Amino acid sequence: MTPAQYNLLYAIYAWTNAVVVILAGFLIDKLGNRFGVFVFSLLTVLGSSIFALGSHFKGSPYLLPMMLTGRLLFGSGNGSLTIVQNRITAFWFKGKELALAFGLTLSFSRLGSVLNFFFTQQFEAKFGMQWTLWGGTLLCVLGFVSALTVSVLDKVGMKQLGLDGVIQQESKKVRIQDVQRLPLRYWLLVLTIMFFYNGVFPFVADASKFIQDKYSGYSQQAAAYIAGAVYDSSLVLSAAVGILIDYVGLRGIFAVGCAALTLPAFALLAFTFVPPLVSTIWLGITYSFAAASMWPSIPLVVPQATLGTAMGLATSVQMIGVGLSNLIVGHILGTKSSELKIPLWRWQQMMIFMLANTIACIVASISLNVVDKKQGGTLNRTRKGAPVEQEDRDPADAAPLLDDETGNEGTVS
Repeated sequence: MTPAQYNLLYAIYAWTNAVVVILAGFLIDKLGNRFGVFVFSLLTVLGSSIFALGSHFKGSPYLLPMMLTGRLLFGSGNGSLTIVQNRITAFWFKGKELALAFGLTLSFSRLGSVLNFFFTQQFEAKFGMQWTLWGGTLLCVLGFVSALTVSVLDKVGMKQLGLDGVIQQESKKVRIQDVQRLPLRYWLLVLTIMFFYNGVFPFVADASKFIQDKYSGYSQQAAAYIAGAVYDSSLVLSAAVGILIDYVGLRGIFAVGCAALTLPAFALLAFTFVPPLVSTIWLGITYSFAAASMWPSIPLVVPQATLGTAMGLATSVQMIGVGLSNLIVGHILGTKSSELKIPLWRWQQMMIFMLANTIACIVASISLNVVDKKQGGTLNRTRKGAPVEQEDRDPADAAPLLDDETGNEGTVS
């Protein structure tokens, strides 16, 4: 498989997310979390199964189409499942340890990525590629069981609080036109997220090959371990960073800071021969702060009833950016064989592209802070500056269904 085809597998996942998650977010707002966890976790099982089945057609013209189909279905389910996860998390932790809850979910997500970097290659060497892919399918089945368990717990919790009927009534009022009333802060936050992830995700996808091509003495396995340090760092730090941000607040400031501190990491990779582990750990640290400050900010600036739609749009824009970035990176690298060493100047161009996205992220996050300050400073409010009633906020105290800009001011942690 050529680098272009390999990056296409990432791109189709991103593009599928970009299209599906908008509708998925609206459907989740309309039909509820339990509908979402069942349907979308089932899609991940189907997608991973078809992808694994495609490996049995190696050397035939059916290989790439089947794998692309599998990635398409997997992307449809996985991206949408993340929206359900975020929606459930925001509902139960809004006004409390919101960043910590998001950080813990990210930690477990990154744990899967870390285990992938450490064990997939060894598993493949022992059992072969086909059994490795079917092993991934088995993990998706376990995820399906976990999703059903969360659905049951959510239903029990709603009934105990007497909110099941209330939430259903609110959901019936949601309309697709509500998108027009999402505030400017939300859109600037979405752009900040997109540009940050445009730098990190495409780099991680090709980091192992980059390390082998640029730095001497790294085996494929060692390069994979170093590339995985991005996720190792976020796995270790996400919960602690979440606690810090819940305590301190200043989400907008953290967004600017982590974007600015990402610039040196890509600069080291582009223009120096400093050991790559320094930069991958560095990226992992800034990624942890970005994830804990940016995504949990969305429930603070949009109404609860339209949170699924807002999360879906944010995911869509992010995945459009990542999909375009993967295609651009594939074009920059340009080789037709994954076995060939890619010239250093091509890798440098790729890193410059990462730097450009990071600079755009800084501009977007500064604009976000300016607008937020004019509209009450919700994102940068410290815990001491939060209203007293927020400390004992009931989960049912969701933001009004169709509030414009002012109904979210009291929802900070």
